[in-house]
Amino acid sequence: MPAKMMQFVSIEQRLPDKRAVAERTHDFAEIYSRFTPERAREQAARCEQCGIPFCQVHCPLHNNIPDWLMLTADGRLEEAYELASATNNMPEVCGRICPQDRLCEGNCVLEKGFHSVTIGAVERFITDTAFERGWVKPVRPLRERKESVGIVGAGPAGLAAAEQLRKQGFQVHVYDRYDRAGGLLIYGIPGFKLEKPVVLRRIRHLEESGVRFHLGVEVGRDLPFAKLRRRHAAVLIATGVYRARDVEIPGSGLKGIVKALDYLTASNRKNLGDPVPAFDSGELDAAGKHVVVIGGGDTAMDCVRTAVRQGAKSVRCLYRRDRANMPGSVREVQHAEEEGVEFVWLSAPEAFVGGERLEAVQAHRMRLGAPDPSGRQAPEPVPGSSFRLPADLAIKALGFDPEDLPALWGVPELPVTRWGTLKIDWSIMMTSLEGVFAAGDIVRGASLVVWAIRDGRDAAAAIHRYLDARVVAHRQGRAELALAS
Repeated sequence: MPAKMMQFVSIEQRLPDKRAVAERTHDFAEIYSRFTPERAREQAARCEQCGIPFCQVHCPLHNNIPDWLMLTADGRLEEAYELASATNNMPEVCGRICPQDRLCEGNCVLEKGFHSVTIGAVERFITDTAFERGWVKPVRPLRERKESVGIVGAGPAGLAAAEQLRKQGFQVHVYDRYDRAGGLLIYGIPGFKLEKPVVLRRIRHLEESGVRFHLGVEVGRDLPFAKLRRRHAAVLIATGVYRARDVEIPGSGLKGIVKALDYLTASNRKNLGDPVPAFDSGELDAAGKHVVVIGGGDTAMDCVRTAVRQGAKSVRCLYRRDRANMPGSVREVQHAEEEGVEFVWLSAPEAFVGGERLEAVQAHRMRLGAPDPSGRQAPEPVPGSSFRLPADLAIKALGFDPEDLPALWGVPELPVTRWGTLKIDWSIMMTSLEGVFAAGDIVRGASLVVWAIRDGRDAAAAIHRYLDARVVAHRQGRAELALAS
């Protein structure tokens, strides 16, 4: 008998059990446990099955959320997984790190008064269960195609495209400059949000599906871009954006001022068991230090929560707007506050203070003035409001910009926008270079993992159409030659 839905009137929202602060701040394990099958069914049954599913509308992947919630409530988990994975190449990742409070759950019609359905936790439960029960099978295309596709970048956009292209039988080669596939999923996002075995499990699935990874290969340095194009029938650029934005203020050259990605990468590498000299020397270790993180996005939240786990004396987050205007996830801010992070709202740095090493961050108060072009109120300094925060380590988490790929790769004809992102025709995901496509942050700018997956899937579909058209054109050309002879 089908499960009874619309149980929100009698069943309260319950997230998975969260580990106590005293326990979770001493390791990098994920802070939420997994739903039990009973709890997953109960929470999925809260779905209203509304006529216009705003959760699905506001998901970049347009996941069939109400349907797989109903299947979960009915105990039909294998079918729920098949449906969830039909539109998402990494549901176990999105279930953990998507800002559901801004996307699907934030647009659930139950949000007012009854609290939203716990979509992310159910999504994670479905896919983890599928892996454990052997339902996640390697891709076995109906026929193999001889055309090969080269993908530059083993982050979420590249991985999503790789799986979609393998489903069509293409020979897929993924190139990445790092020694592990996964991009920011491995080196940028801390384990307390996404444990690394979850990512490595997905990589193994792709390898078993026939995707070939070429790691430690930097295009432009180890492999010329022109050679890459000659090697493959099509190329997808999915490098992401890694160049850290900076703040130009006095004292920026002092020791003890680091970039967020350098800091997070060192921490993740250390937790993976890699030798990390900059961590061992203390340069990228927050232990015993007063830490100030500058920025208000999810990367800043990753930094403050990492510093707590490394044993910092104090951790403060300096952000130039107020809580309501903070771009980071509301849940992440709550987690950070629970773990002892102090948020210094409406404040911006004006100088780093110290001798050779950093001793303090000098900041001034801000107020929100007239709206900027995006509609957000622009912060402006309050005269005479300077103050100092003691700091042995300052971490700049101000966002990322794209690297200059045309210069790095020696391809000046590769088109870019005024923001430095690659310019593509979004209807076909192709640059102006024949057979060269692009997807993810390198075209969109720094964004969410779920958007990178969406772009990777769209690019794979575009490459498929492009290569099919080439085959048709080749056949037509041969037919015309035969007729002419």
